[in-house]
Amino acid sequence: MTYQFCTVDRQGPLTVVTINRPEVMNALHPPANQELAEVFDAFAADPDQWVAIITGAGDRAFSAGNDLRFQAENQGRLTIPPAGFGGLTSRFDLAKPVIAAVNGVAMGGGFEIALASDIIIADEKAIFALPEPRVGLAALAGGLHRLPRIIGETRAMGMILTGRRVGAEEGERLGFVNAVAPAGTALEVAKTWAAQILECGPMSIRASKDAVKRGLAEPSVEAAVKAQNGYPAVAALYRSEDFVEGPKAFAEKRAPQWKGR
Repeated sequence: MTYQFCTVDRQGPLTVVTINRPEVMNALHPPANQELAEVFDAFAADPDQWVAIITGAGDRAFSAGNDLRFQAENQGRLTIPPAGFGGLTSRFDLAKPVIAAVNGVAMGGGFEIALASDIIIADEKAIFALPEPRVGLAALAGGLHRLPRIIGETRAMGMILTGRRVGAEEGERLGFVNAVAPAGTALEVAKTWAAQILECGPMSIRASKDAVKRGLAEPSVEAAVKAQNGYPAVAALYRSEDFVEGPKAFAEKRAPQWKGR
């Protein structure tokens, strides 16, 4: 399909989604959010797509978040699809991994999209912030809940209550950035991470992500271990052809032929 506000490039089992509104620093308005929701619906449903990368067009911004000018021109109305801002922040059932290649500014909802991803690769010049209180809003697309879980309440409050900007290296020290890429290479570095994921069994990757995400919501490690066989992606792993193929390939000293089913 041809999209108006993003591009989608399928490279084998890898889907690269690029937010394409560089004229407004890749800020998102309702039509762009709806389009991205449709893109990630298609990614989730496609058995041949195993890993996604989301990035921004140009070299200035990953996403500056909500398009405030558009919102102001529409009397403050803000319509978000059920899957959330950028089609990701309220998508809690996606077991396939998503990597954010943050190539510049990731502010407000842009930062929330990155936090809703599983891995964040940041350009060395990337800037992160949740500045919503400075414009009378709040980061209610998951940022207020995800950031404290990732870096701890005290550190998160230091960012949230001031709206201060954090660079890539500090983000790595705080713990929400996985790796800092040389300027202009965030997407390429993200692809190397994706390649490592793609070496693994896709059903195993989904089961692992599902177990981590759902397990963190359990009251204890014991409860998570006892519940995990009932998690959808874990149950699907046990039923899959890949569950047989992996050990068989190891025993036969050959590369596994993953099917993702």
